[in-house]
Amino acid sequence: MVEFDNTGDWLLPCSFQGDKECPGRQGMHEKPISDANAPADGLAVCEERIGYSFRNRHLLEAAVTHASGAAHRLASNERLEFLGDSILGFVVCNRLYNEFPELLEGDLTRIKSAVVSRETCSRISIELGLIDFLVVGKGMAVNRPVPNSVLSDMFESLVAAIFLDGGIDPARTFLNTWIGPEIEKVVSGEEGSNHKSLLQQLAQGAYGIAPTYEVIDEVGPDHNKEFQVRARIGQRRYAAAWGRNKKEAEQGAAEKALETLRLEGVVPSIEHAFRRSSEAGPH
Repeated sequence: MVEFDNTGDWLLPCSFQGDKECPGRQGMHEKPISDANAPADGLAVCEERIGYSFRNRHLLEAAVTHASGAAHRLASNERLEFLGDSILGFVVCNRLYNEFPELLEGDLTRIKSAVVSRETCSRISIELGLIDFLVVGKGMAVNRPVPNSVLSDMFESLVAAIFLDGGIDPARTFLNTWIGPEIEKVVSGEEGSNHKSLLQQLAQGAYGIAPTYEVIDEVGPDHNKEFQVRARIGQRRYAAAWGRNKKEAEQGAAEKALETLRLEGVVPSIEHAFRRSSEAGPH
């Protein structure tokens, strides 16, 4: 984190005052980082991290400046965050629309919501090491950890800064590098999947009723119980699933119900759509 002193000069973190290597990866499409010989200029190091060189560095400076560290709020990243949120949503929605022609609007919305979430954006900021460049006031500098909302806003501000400096193409390239893998994770079910929520949307849309869950068995001592739960929609019961707690078991039961309904053609197979998109190559 960068703290502003009373003169307006940057107080660089110790990692940029010595010869320590910066975290990250090299190359625009391989998630770039700065090397051990990176200049001490914080903005230059930031550019190396993100893999983009600004023609107008004032945009980058604004993107990394929190309202607490700005001379006035218009000099902070608040306006950039407003724009970056829309650019992020546009790029993700455009990619989902083109890559997954078999998915319904509800499925596309679920994927998009997980991909552009505050959690995802803040995690990417951490992976990029953007906190090293965050300009804050002295009051906030001593209050660690930095809230996820601040890190998420910083990522979106950076997206807007790249867009304003170079247009949609470099902004899209930057997002494809960092958001692209997140889309794949969500679509393949590695994260962002809320099977209970999806089953409820499906059941209410197709049958007009919400699913319920029944505990049909439990084993183990009180401090280490496992539960077997099955989902039920109306009079129909679906395959049961085990979990280390009721919540986990209900998610598993919802997933099994969704698998059955997909086989019956009630809900499109997201995994099948993803495989077809991967085989077709990039758009």
